Amino acid sequence: MPTLFRFVTVIAILVALVYAAMFALATFVSPRQTQMVVPVPIDQLDRNAVSSPTP
Repeated sequence: MPTLFRFVTVIAILVALVYAAMFALATFVSPRQTQMVVPVPIDQLDRNAVSSPTP
């Protein structure tokens, strides 16, 4: 029984460390926002997908 308790304790500590690291990253790191432009050639567009809706 002590071996099982020690194993569960080690796993719980590892899970707590991973959770703390994820919380720290989510709290203290802010993403950089940049504008992204991707040119799409007109000949690659599907002409049937872009159609006016029918009432």
